[in-house]
Amino acid sequence: MVKVRDGQVANRPFYAAIGVTLDGEKDILGLWAGTGGEGAKFWMSVLTDLRNRGVKDVFFLVCDGLKSLPEVVTNVWPQTVVQTCIIHLIRNTFRLTSRRYWDELKHDIKPIYTAVNAQAARAAFDDLAEKWAGGIRR
Repeated sequence: MVKVRDGQVANRPFYAAIGVTLDGEKDILGLWAGTGGEGAKFWMSVLTDLRNRGVKDVFFLVCDGLKSLPEVVTNVWPQTVVQTCIIHLIRNTFRLTSRRYWDELKHDIKPIYTAVNAQAARAAFDDLAEKWAGGIRR
């Protein structure tokens, strides 16, 4: 959110598209000022703009989990894999438990997303699932 003066001062969301090449080079592809909601229509205009400015293909797109976004992405780049951002996934995890368990859950979840490989992440997930099975800590 950024304060913008347009007759009067108001908070407006700004959205950034950051591209990473196969060589690992990052580039800001664009910034867009939001005017209200960030629905499918808004994202379709953003992705179409990117395509029209030369982004020919996208290997995968990381987003916040907006429900209609995968369909919009498929319309613009059919082969793109849409993935929810790890920060949003972690944040959503805390909605599933009482606030009094958040510190303990934070401690138990960290080995999953900091694992050195998929096998270690799976083992950490299995440990978490066993401990928190059925919503009751063991």
